[in-house]
Amino acid sequence: MTHSALPARTGTATSAGVSIHYSIEGAAGAPVLVMSNSLGTTLQMWDPQMPALLRHFRVLRYDTRGHGRSSVPAQPFGMAELGADVLAVMEHAGVGRAHFCGLSMGGMTGMWLARHHADRFGRFVLANTAALIGPASVWDNRIATVQRDGMAAIVPGVLERWFTPSYRASHAQAMEPVRDMLLGCDPVGYTANCAAVRDADLRAMLPQIDAKVLVIAGEQDAATTPAQGREVAQAVPEAEYLSLDAAHLSNWELPQAFADAAVRFLGAA
Repeated sequence: MTHSALPARTGTATSAGVSIHYSIEGAAGAPVLVMSNSLGTTLQMWDPQMPALLRHFRVLRYDTRGHGRSSVPAQPFGMAELGADVLAVMEHAGVGRAHFCGLSMGGMTGMWLARHHADRFGRFVLANTAALIGPASVWDNRIATVQRDGMAAIVPGVLERWFTPSYRASHAQAMEPVRDMLLGCDPVGYTANCAAVRDADLRAMLPQIDAKVLVIAGEQDAATTPAQGREVAQAVPEAEYLSLDAAHLSNWELPQAFADAAVRFLGAA
């Protein structure tokens, strides 16, 4: 089927008083794919996938609350609010139904949506994620560090976890946009999202998910391990599991392999 191209359009949805910035682009009439970013990044984390995805989908990306051009909430929030933000963005963009792809925290948001709003979605790609990311003490320490010393204090350690040693050695320049996203993240927004991930335990809802799911894990991911990815895939009734030779930000480290896996799975709908 041939679709007519539409220019990229940005907008701002409101979700319980929080402003959520989004961008939608792609061909009119193509199936819509919602992309949800990881903790500490913006919708730009999906830039490496966009050329491949736009050949098949109309792509709706957004900045998770507390990130990028979205506002920083005054009150604590959890996965229910993060999921509601996605629905608000879809409504504002005029999207009734979509596929979903989220990485890390974005994957947790996807789990919540798959459990509570599966009727609004087709298939889900949940990448480099887990139903429980802990322990809580790690998040407490990270929150305290950022509150005391700012984002710059944690960026080197985050990049070490997000990329394999070989990638860091050979792709220093390619990592710069990721470094910039982390350094540009609002510390208050970042720590609020850290608390949301810390407090989320989605394990009990996984067997109740009535949707087709692809779990993508990074074979060298120490943040959300392959074992944790397999646990999600085994608990969701209609889930597939795939591992890539990458660390935590697998979509950035292996952009073509990630896009190929997503297109293959979502295109089978």
